[in-house]
Amino acid sequence: MAIMMPASDQAVLDRRDAIVAALRAIVPGEGVIDSAAEMLPYESDGLMAYRQPPMVVVLPDSTEQVSKVLKYCFEQGIKVVPRGSGTSLSGGALPLADGVLLGLGKFKRIREIDFDNRVVVTEPGVTNLAISQAVAHAGFYYAPDPSSQIACSIGGNVAENSGGVHCLKYGMTTNNVLGCEIVLMSGEILRIGGKSAENAGYDLMGIITGSEGLLGVITEITVRILQKPETARALMVGFAEVEAAGECVARIIGAGIIPGGMEMMDKPAIHAAEAFVHAGYPLDVEALLIIELDGPGVEVDELIGRVEAIAKGCGSTTLQISTSEAERNLFWAGRKAAFPAVGRISPDYLCMDGTIPRGALPKALARIRDLSAKYDLRVANVFHAGDGNLHPLILYDANQPGEMERAEAFGADILRCCVELGGVLTGEHGVGIEKRDLMGEMFSEIDLSQQQRLKCAFDAQGLLNPGKVFPTLHRCAELGRVHVHGGRLAFPELPRF
Repeated sequence: MAIMMPASDQAVLDRRDAIVAALRAIVPGEGVIDSAAEMLPYESDGLMAYRQPPMVVVLPDSTEQVSKVLKYCFEQGIKVVPRGSGTSLSGGALPLADGVLLGLGKFKRIREIDFDNRVVVTEPGVTNLAISQAVAHAGFYYAPDPSSQIACSIGGNVAENSGGVHCLKYGMTTNNVLGCEIVLMSGEILRIGGKSAENAGYDLMGIITGSEGLLGVITEITVRILQKPETARALMVGFAEVEAAGECVARIIGAGIIPGGMEMMDKPAIHAAEAFVHAGYPLDVEALLIIELDGPGVEVDELIGRVEAIAKGCGSTTLQISTSEAERNLFWAGRKAAFPAVGRISPDYLCMDGTIPRGALPKALARIRDLSAKYDLRVANVFHAGDGNLHPLILYDANQPGEMERAEAFGADILRCCVELGGVLTGEHGVGIEKRDLMGEMFSEIDLSQQQRLKCAFDAQGLLNPGKVFPTLHRCAELGRVHVHGGRLAFPELPRF
């Protein structure tokens, strides 16, 4: 599918050889990739429906190199797209034909583990799971755990404000990141936050987390680590109706119980996951909840009894409680593998990402079912049910004429439904290009212009990851802001009043 992106700058493309040579001088050895064949792995991220080879790929391995690359591109007016592990599902790392793809894959070092302050200082290319593995021997872990945690990088997690199974109780990435080192488009290196939980001044970490590579390039991150709970047990609860499972979620939260994680799968997702992982999921139910309760043993036992009563009150048909750590992990194994499992039953699928108020879950499920019939496309539902984050997987075959277009229209209607029900367009995957043109469903032009003014404060020339998040591109001068840097006025050809 074609999607509107910023027009390529022919003057930049005409200078490609000189640009590649200059970048090789900054990042020597194998740090620059410019052949068409070798750049193919970088032409898309996890949203593989959209592809675009970059002009050149640069793989720095130090903050100094990142700074020099960005400064050079800033001075030459060259666009830059930052990229982590490429697992983004919103097209956030889609390259530009006239842009530099800046890959952070070589930033794979954990720089410091500080148990006294309960933090880890890490480079952005370290995988999410590797942080927990590095501190597991001391009984600690990093709480946010997206399903792709074995592969996704912590830098990408910060860029998208990723969540995961345990974000219900322990928060999203933004609640677990304390500081970072960030390089601006001009090459300036900033250090924001640190090991302390509190910092003076504006909450710049809150701005950077979830900024999708539009404000700067992150080269170091300080994350909070937690002690593993004394006890963790999981319940696997089946329901004859999807709406009954949704009602159970609402009642558990309404009772003041905050599980460590609470996930939902519908029948297509259950069958796909069970065939893939053999976790022992019941196959005669329409919906399955996996509910994890953690904390002191006595508290967990009490909460299990209360949750069991609520589930039965909502008409649960099966209920199994883990009796060992191995069994608890097996319950979660199927859920963690749901996305690849669904990939085995359909040639293609779109993974949507919207969030609704928990109480609206039954309505959302009913609407998705109606839309499935309208578009004549199957859907497998996998939800972070506890915090209302929906991940409907729309199944289609791109080789069948019109199916991808129907899948995209189906997905757009799901996201519109989320907003209508009082929710938002994204829970953790980001806006990228996937939801960019739907931003007007949630924000007014005034809202979007104000957000773009914030980008202008970090990137006045609009060179960092252009074409993402905002449905209409504006120059900073058009937003009533004049930025002077190093004695140079951005866009001097524009009339000013």
